[in-house]
Amino acid sequence: MKATQDYIHSHKDEMVDELIEFLKIPSVSADQKYKGDVRRAAEWVSKQLTEAGGQNVEIMETPGHPIVYGDRIIDASLPTVLVYGHYDVQPPDPMELWDSPPFEPVIKDGNIYARGACDDKGQMYMHVKAFQAMMSAGELPCNVKFVFEGEEEVGSDNLEDFLRDQQDRLRCDVVLVSDTSIIANDTPSITVGLRGLSYVEVEVTGPNRDLHSGTYGGAVANPINALCEMIASLKDDDGHITIPGFYDKVQTVSTADRKAMNDAPWDRDEYERDLDIATVAGEKGYTTLERASIRPTLDVNGMWGGYTGEGAKTVLPSKAYAKISMRLVPDQSSDEITEMFKKHFESIAPDGVRVEVKPHHGGEAAVTPTDTPEYQAAALAMEETFGRKPIPARGGGSIPIVALFESILGVKTVLMGFGLDSDNIHSPNEKYGIFNFHRGIETIPYFYHHYSKLKA
Repeated sequence: MKATQDYIHSHKDEMVDELIEFLKIPSVSADQKYKGDVRRAAEWVSKQLTEAGGQNVEIMETPGHPIVYGDRIIDASLPTVLVYGHYDVQPPDPMELWDSPPFEPVIKDGNIYARGACDDKGQMYMHVKAFQAMMSAGELPCNVKFVFEGEEEVGSDNLEDFLRDQQDRLRCDVVLVSDTSIIANDTPSITVGLRGLSYVEVEVTGPNRDLHSGTYGGAVANPINALCEMIASLKDDDGHITIPGFYDKVQTVSTADRKAMNDAPWDRDEYERDLDIATVAGEKGYTTLERASIRPTLDVNGMWGGYTGEGAKTVLPSKAYAKISMRLVPDQSSDEITEMFKKHFESIAPDGVRVEVKPHHGGEAAVTPTDTPEYQAAALAMEETFGRKPIPARGGGSIPIVALFESILGVKTVLMGFGLDSDNIHSPNEKYGIFNFHRGIETIPYFYHHYSKLKA
């Protein structure tokens, strides 16, 4: 891999400039006003992948945003790595909390600040540049296929049909994804577990119109009050979720695994200081690391209703809304949990209001074994560039496509991410370290190298 590494080191500045160009495209998949920008991002990715040496590069249509496909098959007898990433990004709101415009990338203190910098444009683009380096050096040791989608941030609604329709074309030995984080820049880690997701929106309706709170207050049920009471009842004083049956299928993690998890470097004071919180919180009986990885959760992601403008308006609202996400652990089914939530939430509605639960998207939890050639190749690759063995770590986020790849293509996914938990993904001032961007590009070729040898 020497020639590959030499290529990477001699093109570092150029790679950063290209990433900045990519980050300027506001490819927000959740908002239709950005539809043209999402397609522009797909076209940009297609062009870069072609210039990197990809073949059969194609922008493939779906009922939503397109998927970019490309490959390089050097020998059918060699193993094939399928690289997955996404070029769409989260909405940038709230705009006023950004220190610089979200789609005008800024380099500061060794970081690139922009929406999508870490999730997932920066991490996705590492794979294109690593591939280009291997191609330029003549050191690509196995076959590679690329699938870059534009709907990950809205639930990957069309990816399952795409995988089923293109199953033969996507045949591979392993899926490689960089959409996760490491513990720290001096403590590499590989994500070996992800939580699943159930995401719903609830609507509570009271009177048929907004009412004067003086004339009707105290005589008619207030949907916002009702919604607050219902949400508050979803957890008890110990942080335990009260939905009947919610924990029935939660997988028990062994004492040994819990101990190993808590042996990972973590500083509570630094954690609280970074978030500017007085103390941590969560389910009783579990550590912060456990709460954020091996335990299911229920959180309100947004809540609104009535008058929220400047000044006062004494209104008793007709409707109130909330968006709620539940992170799930192995053996919990997103469909079952969504149905449990719906049934329970409707049952606790007080008299005087009506409740509607609207399921959005979901996905299943996934666990990756550490005794496979895929994991071992990733561990060896990280050891080459970081100088120490990575720690296997459970992640708290959800990447529903991991379970999809296994069920449809029959292969495991390696989650070799290079972001940091402090990169503000989904938040204002998202960033990605230039160190991390370059370290990812340097590490990925070693994965190909070691994986090809181990599979042989």
